[in-house]
Amino acid sequence: MKKEFVEITDEIKNTNNITKQQLKYIFADDDKENEEYLFKTAREVADKVFNKDVYLRGLIEFTNYCKNDCYYCGIRCSNRNADRYRLTEEEILSCCDMGEKLGFKTFVLQGGEDAFFTDDKICSIVSGIKQKNPDCAITLSIGEKSKESYQRFFDAGAERYLLRHETANEEHYAMLHPASLSGANRKNCLWNLKEIGFQVGCGIMIGTPGQTVDYIYEDICFMKELAPHMIGIGPFIAHKDTPFRDKPNGSVRETLLLLAILRLIFPKVLLPATTALGTADMLGREKGILAGANVMMPNLSPVSVRKKYLLYDGKICTGDEAAECNMCLRRRLENIGYHVAESRGDHPDFRK
Repeated sequence: MKKEFVEITDEIKNTNNITKQQLKYIFADDDKENEEYLFKTAREVADKVFNKDVYLRGLIEFTNYCKNDCYYCGIRCSNRNADRYRLTEEEILSCCDMGEKLGFKTFVLQGGEDAFFTDDKICSIVSGIKQKNPDCAITLSIGEKSKESYQRFFDAGAERYLLRHETANEEHYAMLHPASLSGANRKNCLWNLKEIGFQVGCGIMIGTPGQTVDYIYEDICFMKELAPHMIGIGPFIAHKDTPFRDKPNGSVRETLLLLAILRLIFPKVLLPATTALGTADMLGREKGILAGANVMMPNLSPVSVRKKYLLYDGKICTGDEAAECNMCLRRRLENIGYHVAESRGDHPDFRK
């Protein structure tokens, strides 16, 4: 093990900060022993805060219609091969009922930016879930909205909002999105959400076309400025019906390195071991937890629609019933010495 690598890891942990040179050094180093020291250090930080608890979020993918045309996304509006669907409010509430029976305390409503689901409809769904499950936490992941819309969702009972910023660099943002979308507006949405009082999640994909370590460092700087409560990090995986169909997938190793680095910089942050990580590597989610992650998001969507919500190719668990997913994840966690927390899994600074 290199002394310099150990010193850099310890410094990141002790200062909750990283320099661009240190980030480049870690990404360039390919010594497994050094990597394991970084992962072990991140694990220890996570265990100290969360006591080997892993929070499960019940994911409900309720619409795959989207008005946007992001170049990396399988449900982009110009993908004529996508088999479109929308769940009814009754179907969404039914998913939550099933989730509650399985022990879920948090539901994540995720979908494309679908104009069919007006603010009134979203508020009705949120308040309906809250009425039936008053102790649960509701997370929304439905894209860029006005501050007024976000306030309405918050007032209806949603407490968390996930909005990956994708990249903090405007030039890189323009490589991933059409001109109708801007990184500045996306960041502004995150600031609005934070101001309203949401627990806010941002994040990036590792290995998107054009991404550099310099850009990743810009992302870390933006995250430090935003101070999010959740950070979603996963590898880029190409989808066959997008302009990036022939681009190489993102690195699992680099994803794990960044997870560990983020845990050292943000000891209390909620950090998912994503489905994309589990798709890219059969043991990816376990590796994520062992690199400092502490959240998993099993799918509660009806099996009939799971294969239709494909943001990338090869997505795992599209044929499993919710109960199967739930039991499988619990066993996987036990196998690596972790356990499912029987709580809502709020950010430590938001715990009631």
